[in-house]
Amino acid sequence: MFRRLYADLPPTSEIELHDLPVTRKPDLMREFDDWLTIRSLTLDRAHEHVRDIRNVGVPIDDVAVFQTSGTSGEPAVIVLPSSFLEYAYGILMARFDRRQWKLIRDVRQLGVKVTITGGNGHFAGIGFNKLVQRLYPRLARGFGATFIEAEQPIDRLVDKLNAIANVAWITTYPSMLSILVREKEAGRLQIAPALFSMGGETLTDDLRERALRAFPSLKYGIIDAYGCTECLVLSFECSHGRKHVNEDWVILEAVDAAMQPVPDGTLSETVLLTVLANEVQPFIRYDLGDCVRFYKDPCPCGSPFRSFQVEGRQATLVRVGEVTLSPLVFDLEHENAQRIQLVQTSEREFEVRIDLVEGATEGSVYHEVIASVQRVFRDNGLEDITVRESAVLPEFTASGKFHEVVPLRSANARNTT
Repeated sequence: MFRRLYADLPPTSEIELHDLPVTRKPDLMREFDDWLTIRSLTLDRAHEHVRDIRNVGVPIDDVAVFQTSGTSGEPAVIVLPSSFLEYAYGILMARFDRRQWKLIRDVRQLGVKVTITGGNGHFAGIGFNKLVQRLYPRLARGFGATFIEAEQPIDRLVDKLNAIANVAWITTYPSMLSILVREKEAGRLQIAPALFSMGGETLTDDLRERALRAFPSLKYGIIDAYGCTECLVLSFECSHGRKHVNEDWVILEAVDAAMQPVPDGTLSETVLLTVLANEVQPFIRYDLGDCVRFYKDPCPCGSPFRSFQVEGRQATLVRVGEVTLSPLVFDLEHENAQRIQLVQTSEREFEVRIDLVEGATEGSVYHEVIASVQRVFRDNGLEDITVRESAVLPEFTASGKFHEVVPLRSANARNTT
């Protein structure tokens, strides 16, 4: 596949990375059998493997097979070599400073680690944990990991958490953290964890501050990692709260719409990922679609690796004509709703889905939420937008994320995966 892709490059050894063409998920998946460097694992065989939920975390031909949920419009089958576990834990150990080592040691002694993620597919959240349990059971036992499915009703999820003695550490998505914060504020969630670790979505400053207020037990705060199924250990967060690229194994390029590099301090249109730790499924200048901004100044932690901020992830940005809106501009909370979801059904049509609290009056909640959403559209110059109520309840993605705002491409992807 890459021989064909690079056929027009000049015959020279002085090719720069930016001379190579950009690769994208749909194109790579169409050429899956020619993309992998091992010919024994075809796409048909990989699909057969992931169709059986009993195979989650089970290697095939000495490689691990995961699947993305397709929330950005295209699901993908991700293949990791057997050496990846050693790479992942080696990276973590190499990057931890003294404070972080103490943090992990102390939290493990305080109680149980709980992972809340999607349980209905071969997703990295559950699959990676089960892979570790299978290959390194002593390591898995040392972390005392307990898995809880994110898709279940909120009251059942809260009951399961409340039934676990000494929940010390929770790993989940920011969208699930938002739900846990609301349940804690309402007095229904009784746990007192010392640490949250986030991934898979953008963690806003507002949500971080709200979580710290709701959970005064968070002695070690909130760790916010940036990664993806294609590269689980893409970055690390230092003691100063900055995300650093693991640049000895990963290349991350912040680029504009023309795929040209943007200066540090400038928000990118997208970001290109090159992974040097996966010789089975090469990701080279792979378009992730996320918006990032590299810091202009060195990090006070002293790390030589570049640090950056994540401003938006592709799966949640709403586009109406020439206007692009972050999901953060919508206020989708109401005292009489457990969950609210805004779904884009066509370019200029949206529906509101609400999971009401018991005893709430349906009509008034919908009216107030729809009025708030329409106000956001008007403030951004969008007058002819239709927003209607829906009888459908809010839904999680296949991997267990809860997107308060579901853009058109994500809604379509959900209907086909």
